[in-house]
Amino acid sequence: MDDPTIDPHLPLDPFDLRETGKVTKDYEEYFKEEDDSKRTGNYTDVVNKYYDLATSFYEYGWGESFHFAHRYKWETLRESIIRHEHFLASKLNVGPGKKVLDVGCGVGGPLREIAAFTGASVTGLNNNAFQIPRGEELNRKTGRHDHCDFIKADFMNIPVPDATYDAVYQIEATCHAPDAVGCYSEIFRVLKPGGVFASYEWCLTDEYDPNDEEHRKIRQEILIGNGLPTARHTHEVLDALKKAGFEVTEEQDLVKTADVSWYEPIDPDRAWRPWRDFWSFKTTRWGRNITHYLVLALETVGIAPKGSMGVSGFLKKGADGLVAGGKKGIYTVMYFTAAKKPLK
Repeated sequence: MDDPTIDPHLPLDPFDLRETGKVTKDYEEYFKEEDDSKRTGNYTDVVNKYYDLATSFYEYGWGESFHFAHRYKWETLRESIIRHEHFLASKLNVGPGKKVLDVGCGVGGPLREIAAFTGASVTGLNNNAFQIPRGEELNRKTGRHDHCDFIKADFMNIPVPDATYDAVYQIEATCHAPDAVGCYSEIFRVLKPGGVFASYEWCLTDEYDPNDEEHRKIRQEILIGNGLPTARHTHEVLDALKKAGFEVTEEQDLVKTADVSWYEPIDPDRAWRPWRDFWSFKTTRWGRNITHYLVLALETVGIAPKGSMGVSGFLKKGADGLVAGGKKGIYTVMYFTAAKKPLK
């Protein structure tokens, strides 16, 4: 947990890039076994190591919004990401003068978009010291620094008084929590009575079979490639929200209504359409290979830190796991829920 004597608004220094190789090795060690207990018991270290190592790769391949999106066939990936954020924001019932919390905000792409869309002030909660300075830099560059800020803190222990925020949301972030009930209970505490918590959660589906060796292998690849201590089923997420005190008003796996498969942007064998989405070339098989050899060359000549190839390797493994999980229907990244904190 965070030291309460540390100002949560002041980011700490990220790890020394010269230690990338050691950090990568230590991170990978957490995933040697299928048992989740070591990872959930050390979730802060697991998640921070992952984002220390992976954030630059995320921005290179994905932009400022590190999430998937419900997509129609006529949309580019970027258009669908913005619409996905607006859909969630529309469930919050907020406007100018309201305070919103983004739990697990990354470098703040969604919070800047949602602040602009709703007119509300949005605070990003993030426990990663590498991402917060980057987010603050992007806030200044985009002119969103007056309505967007950050708190460095663990979402299992949010350092604000009860009933601080008019609404709370999370986009593919609380999947990093070791305990869903504990995480949702903290969100419930800081939310005002009558306020809405809207969420896109990563989950195993009813198709997942824990006795199927291939399914377990895919699960493990998803965990290591995405910094996840564990993986929860959709019904576990729903139960956890109720146990935390929420009244669930909406729940739906949005994967089922999309025209384009959620994993399509990272499927290396998909058809690339440069006239629609030129920059998605980076995640095609050719683009992956170019990135692989570029990282190898930069590491060899000392421009990229030692261990960068290891990071590229486990990210590729994670992407392959997500594609396989999506194609088999055993994993979703778009389990949408909207839940209200009762007035009494």
